[in-house]
Amino acid sequence: MNPADSAPSPVPPAESHATFEQVCLGILAVIATATAAKFLSGVLAPLAMAVFLAVVIQSFANSLERLLGQLLPGGRRFGMPAALLITIVLFGVLLVLTIDNASAFASKLVSYAPRLNDLISRLAGALHTASVPTLDELLLQLNPGAYLASAAGVVRNLAADTVLILIYLGFILASGRAFERKVLNLSTERGERRTMVIAYRSILGSVEQYLWVQTITGLMIAAASWVAMTMVGLDGATFLAVLIFLACYIPILGAALGVVIAPVFALMQFPTLWQAIFLYAVLQGLHFVVGNIIAPRMQARSLNMDPLVVLLSLAFWGWLWGVIGMFLSTPLTVIVMVICAQFPGSRWVAVLLSADGRPGGVQPSKA
Repeated sequence: MNPADSAPSPVPPAESHATFEQVCLGILAVIATATAAKFLSGVLAPLAMAVFLAVVIQSFANSLERLLGQLLPGGRRFGMPAALLITIVLFGVLLVLTIDNASAFASKLVSYAPRLNDLISRLAGALHTASVPTLDELLLQLNPGAYLASAAGVVRNLAADTVLILIYLGFILASGRAFERKVLNLSTERGERRTMVIAYRSILGSVEQYLWVQTITGLMIAAASWVAMTMVGLDGATFLAVLIFLACYIPILGAALGVVIAPVFALMQFPTLWQAIFLYAVLQGLHFVVGNIIAPRMQARSLNMDPLVVLLSLAFWGWLWGVIGMFLSTPLTVIVMVICAQFPGSRWVAVLLSADGRPGGVQPSKA
Protein backbone atom coordinates (compact mmCIF):
# COMPACT_ATOMS: atom_id res chain seq x y z
CA MET A 1 0.00 0.00 0.00
CA ASN A 2 1.34 3.35 -0.99
CA PRO A 3 1.84 5.56 2.08
CA ALA A 4 0.80 8.53 0.03
CA ASP A 5 -2.64 6.97 -0.42
CA SER A 6 -3.20 6.73 3.32
CA ALA A 7 -2.15 10.30 3.98
CA PRO A 8 -5.04 12.61 4.94
CA SER A 9 -6.30 14.88 2.19
CA PRO A 10 -5.41 18.54 2.61
CA VAL A 11 -8.18 20.63 4.11
CA PRO A 12 -9.47 23.23 1.65
CA PRO A 13 -9.29 26.83 2.76
CA ALA A 14 -12.34 27.92 4.71
CA GLU A 15 -13.60 30.47 2.22
CA SER A 16 -17.13 30.36 3.63
CA HIS A 17 -15.81 31.00 7.15
CA ALA A 18 -13.78 33.94 5.88
CA THR A 19 -16.83 35.33 4.10
CA PHE A 20 -18.98 34.91 7.22
CA GLU A 21 -16.31 36.64 9.28
CA GLN A 22 -16.20 39.50 6.80
CA VAL A 23 -19.97 39.88 7.02
CA CYS A 24 -19.84 39.91 10.82
CA LEU A 25 -17.03 42.46 10.80
CA GLY A 26 -19.00 44.54 8.32
CA ILE A 27 -22.09 44.51 10.55
CA LEU A 28 -20.01 45.50 13.57
CA ALA A 29 -18.37 48.27 11.54
CA VAL A 30 -21.81 49.59 10.51
CA ILE A 31 -23.02 49.57 14.13
CA ALA A 32 -19.88 51.35 15.30
CA THR A 33 -20.11 53.91 12.49
CA ALA A 34 -23.81 54.58 13.17
CA THR A 35 -23.09 55.03 16.88
CA ALA A 36 -20.29 57.50 16.13
CA ALA A 37 -22.48 59.34 13.59
CA LYS A 38 -25.27 59.60 16.17
CA PHE A 39 -22.87 60.89 18.81
CA LEU A 40 -21.35 63.42 16.37
CA SER A 41 -24.66 64.41 14.77
CA GLY A 42 -24.20 68.04 15.81
CA VAL A 43 -21.14 68.25 13.54
CA LEU A 44 -21.85 65.67 10.83
CA ALA A 45 -25.49 66.55 10.07
CA PRO A 46 -24.75 70.22 9.19
CA LEU A 47 -21.72 69.05 7.18
CA ALA A 48 -23.90 66.60 5.22
CA MET A 49 -26.46 69.33 4.54
CA ALA A 50 -23.68 71.68 3.40
CA VAL A 51 -22.40 69.02 0.98
CA PHE A 52 -25.97 68.56 -0.26
CA LEU A 53 -26.33 72.30 -0.92
CA ALA A 54 -22.88 72.42 -2.52
CA VAL A 55 -23.91 69.69 -4.97
CA VAL A 56 -27.06 71.67 -5.80
CA ILE A 57 -25.13 74.88 -6.41
CA GLN A 58 -22.34 73.12 -8.33
CA SER A 59 -24.86 71.38 -10.58
CA PHE A 60 -26.58 74.71 -11.22
CA ALA A 61 -23.19 76.32 -11.91
CA ASN A 62 -22.26 73.59 -14.40
CA SER A 63 -25.48 74.22 -16.33
CA LEU A 64 -24.85 77.98 -16.33
CA GLU A 65 -21.25 77.45 -17.46
CA ARG A 66 -22.42 75.50 -20.49
CA LEU A 67 -25.06 78.12 -21.28
CA LEU A 68 -22.80 81.15 -20.80
CA GLY A 69 -19.98 79.44 -22.69
CA GLN A 70 -22.22 79.25 -25.73
CA LEU A 71 -23.46 82.83 -25.40
CA LEU A 72 -20.28 84.72 -24.43
CA PRO A 73 -16.56 84.24 -25.14
CA GLY A 74 -15.02 83.12 -21.87
CA GLY A 75 -18.44 83.09 -20.24
CA ARG A 76 -17.82 79.78 -18.48
CA ARG A 77 -15.89 81.50 -15.71
CA PHE A 78 -19.04 83.38 -14.69
CA GLY A 79 -20.97 80.17 -14.05
CA MET A 80 -20.28 79.81 -10.33
CA PRO A 81 -20.67 83.54 -9.44
CA ALA A 82 -23.96 83.63 -11.36
CA ALA A 83 -25.15 80.45 -9.63
CA LEU A 84 -24.31 81.86 -6.19
CA LEU A 85 -26.02 85.19 -6.96
CA ILE A 86 -29.19 83.54 -8.27
CA THR A 87 -29.26 81.11 -5.33
CA ILE A 88 -28.94 83.93 -2.79
CA VAL A 89 -31.66 85.98 -4.49
CA LEU A 90 -34.05 83.03 -4.71
CA PHE A 91 -33.37 82.07 -1.10
CA GLY A 92 -33.97 85.66 0.03
CA VAL A 93 -37.25 85.93 -1.88
CA LEU A 94 -38.40 82.57 -0.53
CA LEU A 95 -37.47 83.58 3.03
CA VAL A 96 -39.30 86.92 2.81
CA LEU A 97 -42.41 85.32 1.34
CA THR A 98 -42.37 82.59 3.96
CA ILE A 99 -41.95 84.95 6.92
CA ASP A 100 -44.56 87.39 5.63
CA ASN A 101 -47.15 84.73 4.87
CA ALA A 102 -46.37 82.73 8.02
CA SER A 103 -47.01 85.74 10.27
CA ALA A 104 -50.30 86.50 8.53
CA PHE A 105 -51.26 82.84 8.64
CA ALA A 106 -50.45 82.57 12.37
CA SER A 107 -52.57 85.62 13.16
CA LYS A 108 -55.57 83.99 11.49
CA LEU A 109 -55.21 80.76 13.42
CA VAL A 110 -56.68 82.46 16.50
CA SER A 111 -60.00 82.89 14.71
CA TYR A 112 -60.17 79.14 14.08
CA ALA A 113 -60.81 78.31 17.76
CA PRO A 114 -64.65 78.25 17.53
CA ARG A 115 -64.48 76.05 14.44
CA LEU A 116 -62.05 73.69 16.19
CA ASN A 117 -64.36 73.45 19.20
CA ASP A 118 -67.22 72.56 16.86
CA LEU A 119 -65.13 69.89 15.13
CA ILE A 120 -64.10 68.41 18.50
CA SER A 121 -67.74 68.36 19.60
CA ARG A 122 -68.83 66.58 16.40
CA LEU A 123 -66.02 64.06 16.68
CA ALA A 124 -66.89 63.34 20.30
CA GLY A 125 -70.56 62.94 19.34
CA ALA A 126 -69.64 60.48 16.59
CA LEU A 127 -67.60 58.49 19.09
CA HIS A 128 -70.44 58.70 21.69
CA THR A 129 -68.20 60.44 24.22
CA ALA A 130 -70.03 62.11 27.09
CA SER A 131 -67.37 64.59 28.16
CA VAL A 132 -66.31 66.95 25.34
CA PRO A 133 -63.24 69.10 26.12
CA THR A 134 -62.91 72.49 24.48
CA LEU A 135 -59.77 73.68 22.70
CA ASP A 136 -58.70 75.72 25.73
CA GLU A 137 -59.06 72.68 27.99
CA LEU A 138 -57.04 70.56 25.58
CA LEU A 139 -54.28 73.16 25.48
CA LEU A 140 -54.16 73.27 29.28
CA GLN A 141 -53.92 69.48 29.45
CA LEU A 142 -51.15 69.43 26.83
CA ASN A 143 -49.10 72.00 28.80
CA PRO A 144 -48.27 74.35 25.91
CA GLY A 145 -45.56 76.10 27.94
CA ALA A 146 -43.39 73.01 27.84
CA TYR A 147 -43.94 72.64 24.10
CA LEU A 148 -43.14 76.32 23.52
CA ALA A 149 -39.89 75.93 25.44
CA SER A 150 -39.06 72.86 23.41
CA ALA A 151 -39.91 74.70 20.18
CA ALA A 152 -37.70 77.62 21.22
CA GLY A 153 -34.85 75.18 21.75
CA VAL A 154 -35.42 73.67 18.30
CA VAL A 155 -35.40 77.14 16.70
CA ARG A 156 -32.21 78.04 18.57
CA ASN A 157 -30.50 74.84 17.46
CA LEU A 158 -31.71 75.37 13.91
CA ALA A 159 -30.23 78.87 13.86
CA ALA A 160 -26.90 77.53 15.13
CA ASP A 161 -26.98 74.71 12.56
CA THR A 162 -27.73 77.23 9.80
CA VAL A 163 -24.63 79.26 10.66
CA LEU A 164 -22.53 76.10 10.74
CA ILE A 165 -23.99 74.92 7.42
CA LEU A 166 -23.15 78.24 5.76
CA ILE A 167 -19.58 78.10 7.07
CA TYR A 168 -19.15 74.54 5.80
CA LEU A 169 -20.75 75.49 2.49
CA GLY A 170 -18.32 78.35 1.93
CA PHE A 171 -15.27 76.14 2.45
CA ILE A 172 -16.71 73.30 0.33
CA LEU A 173 -17.44 75.62 -2.59
CA ALA A 174 -13.99 77.19 -2.30
CA SER A 175 -12.28 73.80 -2.65
CA GLY A 176 -14.90 71.97 -4.71
CA ARG A 177 -12.88 71.69 -7.92
CA ALA A 178 -9.94 70.14 -6.10
CA PHE A 179 -11.96 67.31 -4.55
CA GLU A 180 -12.01 65.22 -7.74
CA ARG A 181 -8.23 65.52 -7.98
CA LYS A 182 -7.96 64.27 -4.40
CA VAL A 183 -10.14 61.27 -5.27
CA LEU A 184 -7.94 60.63 -8.29
CA ASN A 185 -4.80 60.65 -6.15
CA LEU A 186 -6.12 58.23 -3.53
CA SER A 187 -4.47 55.38 -5.43
CA THR A 188 -1.36 55.09 -7.58
CA GLU A 189 -2.67 52.22 -9.72
CA ARG A 190 -4.29 53.25 -12.98
CA GLY A 191 -7.20 50.80 -12.78
CA GLU A 192 -8.11 51.70 -9.21
CA ARG A 193 -7.88 55.43 -9.95
CA ARG A 194 -10.23 55.01 -12.91
CA THR A 195 -12.70 53.04 -10.77
CA MET A 196 -12.62 55.69 -8.01
CA VAL A 197 -13.24 58.53 -10.46
CA ILE A 198 -16.10 56.65 -12.13
CA ALA A 199 -17.63 55.90 -8.72
CA TYR A 200 -17.25 59.55 -7.67
CA ARG A 201 -18.92 60.77 -10.86
CA SER A 202 -21.62 58.12 -10.54
CA ILE A 203 -22.43 59.38 -7.04
CA LEU A 204 -22.56 62.99 -8.21
CA GLY A 205 -24.69 62.07 -11.21
CA SER A 206 -27.18 60.10 -9.11
CA VAL A 207 -27.46 62.83 -6.47
CA GLU A 208 -27.81 65.59 -9.08
CA GLN A 209 -30.50 63.61 -10.90
CA TYR A 210 -32.36 63.01 -7.64
CA LEU A 211 -32.21 66.70 -6.72
CA TRP A 212 -33.31 67.77 -10.18
CA VAL A 213 -36.30 65.43 -10.19
CA GLN A 214 -37.37 66.31 -6.62
CA THR A 215 -37.08 70.04 -7.31
CA ILE A 216 -39.03 69.98 -10.58
CA THR A 217 -41.75 67.64 -9.28
CA GLY A 218 -41.91 69.59 -6.00
CA LEU A 219 -42.45 72.84 -7.90
CA MET A 220 -45.18 71.19 -9.99
CA ILE A 221 -46.99 69.89 -6.91
CA ALA A 222 -46.58 73.15 -4.97
CA ALA A 223 -47.80 75.31 -7.88
CA ALA A 224 -50.83 73.12 -8.55
CA SER A 225 -51.58 72.96 -4.81
CA TRP A 226 -51.39 76.76 -4.57
CA VAL A 227 -53.89 77.07 -7.45
CA ALA A 228 -56.28 74.61 -5.77
CA MET A 229 -55.97 76.32 -2.37
CA THR A 230 -56.51 79.74 -3.94
CA MET A 231 -59.59 78.51 -5.79
CA VAL A 232 -61.32 77.55 -2.54
CA GLY A 233 -60.04 80.66 -0.73
CA LEU A 234 -57.85 78.92 1.85
CA ASP A 235 -55.91 81.29 4.10
CA GLY A 236 -52.11 81.20 3.85
CA ALA A 237 -52.07 79.40 0.50
CA THR A 238 -48.56 80.68 -0.32
CA PHE A 239 -47.14 79.61 3.04
CA LEU A 240 -48.72 76.16 2.78
CA ALA A 241 -47.46 75.80 -0.81
CA VAL A 242 -43.91 76.47 0.41
CA LEU A 243 -44.34 73.82 3.12
CA ILE A 244 -45.63 71.34 0.52
CA PHE A 245 -42.64 72.08 -1.73
CA LEU A 246 -40.14 71.52 1.08
CA ALA A 247 -41.95 68.35 2.16
CA CYS A 248 -41.42 66.88 -1.32
CA TYR A 249 -37.73 66.36 -0.44
CA ILE A 250 -38.70 63.93 2.32
CA PRO A 251 -39.56 60.55 0.79
CA ILE A 252 -42.96 58.98 1.62
CA LEU A 253 -43.52 61.07 4.77
CA GLY A 254 -43.36 64.30 2.77
CA ALA A 255 -46.01 63.10 0.33
CA ALA A 256 -48.33 62.14 3.19
CA LEU A 257 -47.80 65.54 4.84
CA GLY A 258 -48.36 67.36 1.54
CA VAL A 259 -51.69 65.60 1.01
CA VAL A 260 -53.04 66.14 4.53
CA ILE A 261 -51.88 69.61 5.56
CA ALA A 262 -54.16 71.73 3.33
CA PRO A 263 -57.38 69.72 3.97
CA VAL A 264 -56.79 69.92 7.74
CA PHE A 265 -56.60 73.71 7.62
CA ALA A 266 -59.61 73.77 5.31
CA LEU A 267 -61.59 71.89 7.97
CA MET A 268 -60.61 74.53 10.51
CA GLN A 269 -61.40 77.50 8.27
CA PHE A 270 -64.62 76.61 6.43
CA PRO A 271 -67.99 75.62 7.93
CA THR A 272 -68.64 73.17 5.08
CA LEU A 273 -66.70 70.03 4.18
CA TRP A 274 -66.52 70.24 0.39
CA GLN A 275 -63.41 72.48 0.44
CA ALA A 276 -61.44 69.94 2.47
CA ILE A 277 -62.71 67.04 0.34
CA PHE A 278 -61.85 68.93 -2.85
CA LEU A 279 -58.32 69.75 -1.66
CA TYR A 280 -57.70 66.20 -0.50
CA ALA A 281 -58.84 64.77 -3.84
CA VAL A 282 -56.74 67.25 -5.84
CA LEU A 283 -53.60 66.79 -3.75
CA GLN A 284 -53.97 63.01 -3.65
CA GLY A 285 -54.37 62.97 -7.42
CA LEU A 286 -51.36 65.26 -7.88
CA HIS A 287 -49.08 63.12 -5.75
CA PHE A 288 -50.31 59.95 -7.44
CA VAL A 289 -49.70 61.27 -10.97
CA VAL A 290 -46.36 62.88 -10.16
CA GLY A 291 -45.10 60.07 -7.95
CA ASN A 292 -46.15 57.18 -10.20
CA ILE A 293 -45.98 58.59 -13.73
CA ILE A 294 -43.94 61.80 -14.07
CA ALA A 295 -41.15 61.26 -11.52
CA PRO A 296 -40.29 57.69 -12.62
CA ARG A 297 -40.07 58.83 -16.26
CA MET A 298 -37.81 61.75 -15.33
CA GLN A 299 -35.66 59.70 -13.00
CA ALA A 300 -35.57 56.59 -15.21
CA ARG A 301 -33.10 54.11 -13.67
CA SER A 302 -30.72 56.65 -12.16
CA LEU A 303 -31.29 55.76 -8.51
CA ASN A 304 -32.16 52.07 -8.83
CA MET A 305 -33.27 51.82 -5.19
CA ASP A 306 -35.75 49.34 -3.80
CA PRO A 307 -38.92 51.09 -2.46
CA LEU A 308 -38.61 49.25 0.85
CA VAL A 309 -35.03 50.53 1.14
CA VAL A 310 -36.32 54.09 0.63
CA LEU A 311 -38.71 53.64 3.56
CA LEU A 312 -36.08 52.02 5.80
CA SER A 313 -33.48 54.65 4.92
CA LEU A 314 -35.97 57.38 5.85
CA ALA A 315 -36.44 55.79 9.28
CA PHE A 316 -32.73 55.16 9.79
CA TRP A 317 -31.38 58.56 8.75
CA GLY A 318 -34.27 60.32 10.50
CA TRP A 319 -33.34 58.53 13.74
CA LEU A 320 -29.69 59.33 13.16
CA TRP A 321 -29.83 63.04 12.23
CA GLY A 322 -33.44 64.15 12.66
CA VAL A 323 -35.01 66.40 10.02
CA ILE A 324 -31.70 66.83 8.15
CA GLY A 325 -31.39 63.06 7.95
CA MET A 326 -34.92 62.79 6.51
CA PHE A 327 -34.09 65.33 3.81
CA LEU A 328 -30.86 63.53 2.92
CA SER A 329 -31.99 59.93 3.42
CA THR A 330 -32.22 58.99 -0.27
CA PRO A 331 -28.99 60.71 -1.47
CA LEU A 332 -27.03 59.25 1.46
CA THR A 333 -28.34 55.75 0.76
CA VAL A 334 -27.44 56.12 -2.92
CA ILE A 335 -23.90 57.06 -1.89
CA VAL A 336 -23.66 54.02 0.38
CA MET A 337 -24.94 51.77 -2.42
CA VAL A 338 -22.48 53.06 -5.02
CA ILE A 339 -19.52 52.82 -2.62
CA CYS A 340 -20.41 49.30 -1.50
CA ALA A 341 -20.69 48.24 -5.15
CA GLN A 342 -17.00 48.95 -5.71
CA PHE A 343 -15.66 46.27 -3.35
CA PRO A 344 -16.26 42.52 -3.64
CA GLY A 345 -16.61 42.15 0.13
CA SER A 346 -19.43 44.70 0.38
CA ARG A 347 -21.08 44.30 -3.01
CA TRP A 348 -23.81 42.11 -1.48
CA VAL A 349 -24.97 45.16 0.50
CA ALA A 350 -25.31 47.19 -2.70
CA VAL A 351 -27.19 44.32 -4.36
CA LEU A 352 -29.72 44.24 -1.49
CA LEU A 353 -30.16 48.01 -1.61
CA SER A 354 -30.71 48.12 -5.36
CA ALA A 355 -34.05 47.58 -7.10
CA ASP A 356 -32.90 45.20 -9.83
CA GLY A 357 -29.87 43.53 -8.24
CA ARG A 358 -27.42 45.52 -10.39
CA PRO A 359 -26.29 48.40 -8.17
CA GLY A 360 -24.73 51.49 -9.62
CA GLY A 361 -23.15 51.60 -13.01
CA VAL A 362 -19.62 50.71 -11.95
CA GLN A 363 -18.08 47.30 -11.85
CA PRO A 364 -16.51 46.34 -8.51
CA SER A 365 -12.78 46.69 -8.29
CA LYS A 366 -10.74 43.51 -8.42
CA ALA A 367 -9.13 42.44 -5.18
